[in-house]
Amino acid sequence: MYDEDDLEQIHQQRTQWESERLEPALDRHGERKDEFVTVSNHEVDRLYTPEDVADIDYLEDLGFPGEEPYTRGPYPTMHRGRTWTMRQFAGFGTAEETNDRFHYLIENGQTGLSTAFDMPSLMGIDSDHRMSEGEVGKEGVAVDTLRDMEILFEGIDVGEVSTSFTINPSAPVIYAMYVALADQQGVPREEIRATFQNDMLKEFIAQKEWVVPPEPSLDAVTDTIEFAVEETPNVYPVSISGYHIREAGSTAIQELAFTLADGFAYVDDALERGLDVDAFAPRLSFFFNAHNSIFEEVAKFRAGRRIYARVMDEWYGADESESRRLKFHTQTAGQSLTAQQPLNNVARVTIQALAGILGGTQSLHTNSFDEALALPSEKAVRVALRTQQIIAEESGVADIVDPLGGSFAVEALTDEVERETMDYLEEIREMGGGSMRDGVLTGLGEGYFHREIQEASYEYQNRVDAGEEVVVGVNEYTIEEDTNPEILEVDDSVRDQQLERLARVKDDRDDEAVEASLEGISEAIANDENVMPPIIDAVKAYATMGEIMDVFKKHHGAYDERIGLA
Repeated sequence: MYDEDDLEQIHQQRTQWESERLEPALDRHGERKDEFVTVSNHEVDRLYTPEDVADIDYLEDLGFPGEEPYTRGPYPTMHRGRTWTMRQFAGFGTAEETNDRFHYLIENGQTGLSTAFDMPSLMGIDSDHRMSEGEVGKEGVAVDTLRDMEILFEGIDVGEVSTSFTINPSAPVIYAMYVALADQQGVPREEIRATFQNDMLKEFIAQKEWVVPPEPSLDAVTDTIEFAVEETPNVYPVSISGYHIREAGSTAIQELAFTLADGFAYVDDALERGLDVDAFAPRLSFFFNAHNSIFEEVAKFRAGRRIYARVMDEWYGADESESRRLKFHTQTAGQSLTAQQPLNNVARVTIQALAGILGGTQSLHTNSFDEALALPSEKAVRVALRTQQIIAEESGVADIVDPLGGSFAVEALTDEVERETMDYLEEIREMGGGSMRDGVLTGLGEGYFHREIQEASYEYQNRVDAGEEVVVGVNEYTIEEDTNPEILEVDDSVRDQQLERLARVKDDRDDEAVEASLEGISEAIANDENVMPPIIDAVKAYATMGEIMDVFKKHHGAYDERIGLA
């Protein structure tokens, strides 16, 4: 962007500045630290100048918002046209309680719903399973049958609202329940707007929620992609999630690289299924973490869009621009929240939200200040939502498209993130002999991802323990007094209520219809057919989550990370 004469003059002036201004200042006062690094331990320079971005080709590497390579944003007007979707995570206790929270959030200006499920639902077991005791409704809402879904969305038109579901191994069942609910409400399937996390590769890397081994899990994800293309064109059937990879302790670059690797693995698998890349790629979405190092995060988001556009073009031959456009949801970093002085988390969340917005996110969840202690209270949820609304309405951040674009620092960091991310992607692809799908599966089998994340997490914790990484209220600026706020507690009676409802459903349903529908799922698995249609039939017959997932376990075995199969 600068000619050689300009760069030479800038270099000379910088050398003079360092000698005449910088060195005397350093001799007198020094700097706060010997080394300045991001949360990911990525060293940042003192100063960035045009020399750091001399190799950037503006049109090739940056372009304009809404045009490839989408570095400056996936859409021309970005948040000037409409603000990001404010999608607060909600779910606890019974379906009735979560329904009340949904209505509360909608009344307070939330523009999209996001559903949290309890651990039994996440793991594909019923509330009356012996492993569910003590967990029913505790970290999200309990959903055993379509009856729970009906109550969860009572008074909510699924044709009008966009809903996100954070669920993975049992995502096909929840997807089927939502389709069945739309059928009940008379909403055409093509009008359903929803996103299902459904990212099983990430589960084997980081979050550790699974039912069957990786390959059949991948098959089920591809079934949902195929079904979405054919039946529900406004549904994002998989939200490829770096969030949990980052929460497990990865660096920002590892988060981006491993997430994109998973996404490209799904592309490989769908292509192997015979799907047209331009038919399904527009329905892939992504989900990233926003941490404290604001410029690193902005660079991560911008580099991610650029990499995705080029890889989808060069590796996969995607013809449609929508197939090359990376779209993502962002959530602030739960890992960064502290139980000590929890109100400090409001400041952390605000910084992280700004990073996501400045980086061009399409939707955003802001964590509540009390989430290091318990499920968020109504007060904390309202503050988290108001944080987004204040940024949108009062800060002016949403008024300029890519306001940090052109910053010497941000552009240099974007280039660095891109280079290091591509190094990872090429390494993973090479492990698969040219297939990202096979590379990811090989990496899972060999523990590659776990080792990389473990080393990064260990390094970060060592810096915190040594005081090199300051965590306000934890290893610096501590106080003795108790600052714990009132927290939301889920009463154990929730389990009793849920078991009563589950028993009533089982008593009232047609057992023969249930058995026939479960056999339909079994036949689909055995014949390598898409499992979504028979799962929809099963949930409409009020088969339970556990009964449906047990069919998969009977065919594929239950996965155990230590030995592969149990």
